[in-house]
Amino acid sequence: MFNSKLNTYKIILASGSPRRQQFFRDLNLDFEIRIKEIEEVFPQELKGEAITNYLAELKAAAFEGDLQENEILITSDTLVWHNEKAVGKPTDYDDAVRILKSLSNDTHQVITSVCFKTVEKTETLFDITKVTFNKLSDDQIHYYLENYKPFDKAGAYGIQEWIGFIGVSKIEGSYANVMGLPVDKVFQYLNSLT
Repeated sequence: MFNSKLNTYKIILASGSPRRQQFFRDLNLDFEIRIKEIEEVFPQELKGEAITNYLAELKAAAFEGDLQENEILITSDTLVWHNEKAVGKPTDYDDAVRILKSLSNDTHQVITSVCFKTVEKTETLFDITKVTFNKLSDDQIHYYLENYKPFDKAGAYGIQEWIGFIGVSKIEGSYANVMGLPVDKVFQYLNSLT
């Protein structure tokens, strides 16, 4: 289903996220995983997609000089943007409780940036999805955290899990983006390669 030109590229996914890896498998893409640890720190003046663009590009920059002519590296970063602040992964259980209480009965944005890097160029795209939560009770928050342990997820939740079923009342935009990758945009970009 992909442009035959894509067969001339070796795709490298630089992500340890099981969800992103599964998306790539579900697209029937041949890819290899290469990960480099980087410190995900961004300039404090950045807001919204400027943060995720910066971090996705920072992850790609770690591979500068390592790519071969036929390789395309894909990096990404997702964050929750709420009340003009970036909400990352929780630092611990109590932080996860605080985050979910703040998202309860309110709307936030999930922003994902994807960076495509080759020897010749680097291009970045992003997607924004609005997610509205019902009012979450303390019991619901604790049940979710104790049973699903979403401590590796931006915003302390996975929309594909129990909390998404009972807690999300409305979504505007890409569902896959909330899971960590705007799959439709990645597909369109890869299919546009010439």
